Parts: sequence; C-alpha cells; structure tokens
Amino acid sequence: MAGVTGGEKTIDLRSDTVTRPTPGMRSAMAEAPVGDDVFGEDPTVERLERHVAGVLGKEAALYAPSGTMTNQIGVMVNTARADEILLHETSHIFNYEGGAPALLSGVQARQLSGEAGIISPDTLRAAVPPENIHFARPALLCLENTHNVSGGRIFPLQDFAAVAAEAHGLGLRVHLDSARLFNAAVATGVPASEWAEHADTVSVCSSKGLGAPVGSLLAGSEETIREARRARKALGGGMRQAGMIAAGSLYAFEHHVGRLAEDHARARRLAEGLAESGYEAMPPQTNIVLVRAERPADLTQALQREGVLVTPGGSGYVRLCTHLDVDDGDIEAAIRAAGRAVARSA
Repeated sequence: MAGVTGGEKTIDLRSDTVTRPTPGMRSAMAEAPVGDDVFGEDPTVERLERHVAGVLGKEAALYAPSGTMTNQIGVMVNTARADEILLHETSHIFNYEGGAPALLSGVQARQLSGEAGIISPDTLRAAVPPENIHFARPALLCLENTHNVSGGRIFPLQDFAAVAAEAHGLGLRVHLDSARLFNAAVATGVPASEWAEHADTVSVCSSKGLGAPVGSLLAGSEETIREARRARKALGGGMRQAGMIAAGSLYAFEHHVGRLAEDHARARRLAEGLAESGYEAMPPQTNIVLVRAERPADLTQALQREGVLVTPGGSGYVRLCTHLDVDDGDIEAAIRAAGRAVARSA
C-alpha cells in the first residue's frame, strides 16, 4: 500500500482476516500430501479434522471454506424446515450471513437481548413458547464466543454453561459460533473444549486470528458430522485436493494459538494509546478495539488519510483489530497516526 505522512507504512487494522501466510505455513501448504477429499482420500484434511475434533473434545469435525458455511451447516443439521432458531439480536449468524438461515434451512429466527452478546437462562426461558400449532417449533439456540459486535467480548464459561443447560432442558440443541474461540481460551486460560462440551455443534475458524488463508471447521458427534458432510456437499463446499489449503489451517492450529496472547497485548496497548490521544476506546478483552465515534465513516476516512485502516461500525463506533501481521512498531505507528488525525480535526 502507499506510504503515509512521515514515511510510515499503512497499518491495516480492519480485521484479523487480512493476514498473509507465514513462511512456515507456505512451506507446509506446498509440501502437503493431498487426495480427493470428496472421496474421503485427502490425508491432510483428515489430519486437520482429527486435530480440531480432539482439541474441542468432539467425536468428529468437518473442514469447510468459511465460517459462514460451518455456521449454516450447524443450523441445517440441528433443525428442520419451519423450525425456529433463537440467537442474540447482534449475533453474526443473524446480522452478517446474508439471511442464510431462512434461505438455506427454511427456519425463522427469534432475536434475544443481553449485554455484550450474553443470553441469560431467564431470557431464553421466557422466549420459548409452549407447544402450539400456531407457533414455529423452537429447535436451536445459537451462541457466539467471542462476540464480534461487542469487540471480541468473552462469554464467561459459567454463564455459557448455564444458558446451554437451560436450552437442553427446554429440548433445544445448541450451536456455538466460535470463530475466535481460541482468543477466548488464550485470554482466560480456559481450554476451548470446556466451552465446546456444552454445545452440540461448534464452528471454529482458522482464517482469523490464527492466520490461515482459508478455512473453518464444524465439530460435533460422528452422526452429526456425517449429516454435515451431506449438507456441505449440497452447499457446494465439497473440495477436491483440499489438503493444500487445509495444511495452512493445520499449521495455524499447531503453531499460532499461543501467540494470540501477543495480539491481545497489542490491542490493550492500542486502546491505551488511543485513549491518551483523546479517543474513547473500550478496553479490549481479546484482539478487537472499539472506538466510539459520532460519525464512524468520518473517523474511518480521517484515520485512513493518516495511514490506518479501520472498519466503521453501524452503532457509533469504529473497529480496530490486531493480528499476526501487526507488530509492536505498527501499534505505536498507528497510535501516532491517530494522534495526527485528532490534531488535524482540532
């Protein structure tokens, strides 16, 4: 990208999806043994699926191109047409996946409220109607950890377990949209499997903070994943010599989980530096910093002119996300650039 004021490079904080594969990851991808995965013959895909299933404490896992696909497969295998899914009003599945639950699974969505994406057992209980032919059948509770719109907020394990238990007691299944579950695990020291054990299906991404170029996995029971494989095929997600990209995901899971702590530390430093420059920055729990703005588009453009790329939010904030391709020097450069933007607007 073009240089910016003072000769500093552009700092891309729009998302942790903008990373490039590391040299080690590229080598693993180039050397990966491959086969036809639709025939179940790709050894690298199989190794990746076994690894992720094991880490999450599930019987099986399925590799797919994106987190949207694994989430939507999760909805498909846990519901029947005309069922109802329940999810937070700001959830990724409801707001950012193109209306896919209705389009692909023929289900309706009931939005629930709760601070920072957290749904309480009481809220869930009140939303589930008695059996009645007039009502859609509630079938699935979708939870999200970390919660993207709330700035990567963590769903505390105790609260997560409580609402999942309530859902199961009400006869619902539970799907966990956990694109950044390993951020939560690293930040809290709680293994990812301890959240996963309370959900019937779990979606995790390798292409966000873990830094792989492509991929997400859905984990669950062997029976559920057999059905998920059929759903993936129907959605066009069956891939052939997919080991070449699966190797990048496997490398990410094997080498990049622990380093997420670096992203978290840099997000904290970024929030502190922005606050020192006069911005209202929410202290981050993981790798996402939210900055309040009366006009997010204006602030986005002002920062871009100073060489910092951010994402405008729809609720009076901009989002800055730390990741594999941002180092300590980049964070300090971003803080200086944000300070210049304040000075120019004064």
